[in-house]
Amino acid sequence: MVRGIVRGLGKVIDKKMLFTSAVVVAAGSASRMGGINKIFYELDGVPVIVRTLSVFQSCGAVSEIVLVVRECDIDKARSICSESGITKLTKIVPGGDKRSVSSSNGVFAVSDKSDIVIIHDGARPFVTDSMIRDGIDTAVKYSASAAAIPVVSTIKRGENGFVSSTVERDNLFEIQTPQVFRTDIIKGALQNAVSHGLNITDDCMAVEAIGLHPRLFDGSRENIKLTVKADLDLAYGILKGREKKCE
Repeated sequence: MVRGIVRGLGKVIDKKMLFTSAVVVAAGSASRMGGINKIFYELDGVPVIVRTLSVFQSCGAVSEIVLVVRECDIDKARSICSESGITKLTKIVPGGDKRSVSSSNGVFAVSDKSDIVIIHDGARPFVTDSMIRDGIDTAVKYSASAAAIPVVSTIKRGENGFVSSTVERDNLFEIQTPQVFRTDIIKGALQNAVSHGLNITDDCMAVEAIGLHPRLFDGSRENIKLTVKADLDLAYGILKGREKKCE
């Protein structure tokens, strides 16, 4: 399976006929949010998941959307998406107890016509149209891509509560989503990750495990993932900043 995927990298994708599937993963337990179900949290009156999906809905480069949520959230998610006009949504599927399972469930639910799969965190509502398009263009050329920003903080390695060394940060990047892949590659990579029980924290790790190296493209410091309650304050600040730019 893996050898076949790697050998097939020479296949050319016709951008004029490109069918792009967006898999939005929102199946986390939100345990670090102190009981707040972050995907349904209303950020300035709009549920977080709707803010995220709306960007993919309005992006002309996206052909379909597949949403991955906890099984107990499926009915509510379907209702909210219908009310919010997310017409590109083709399927809502349940996630699993690991990232690899949730992503795999979503990726294997995309259309048979799919050439490119975008995987994005449902709790990153500030993704932009240009970021999505950059990810697609990069994946078409390099087969796999990931949004990234350079690490700016000083990073220390610690042992037993003490600093053991300082990590050189020149080549360090904070990886975000969207992460974009050729459909055949990410299907094979996730199948490999699930079958071998790999503990992956992002989908690039699944691709790295089969010997491929995703190409980085520019993410954004506004493209935050809502993980803890303090992130909600940051989110309101980003919203206000964007509103001022539109004035």
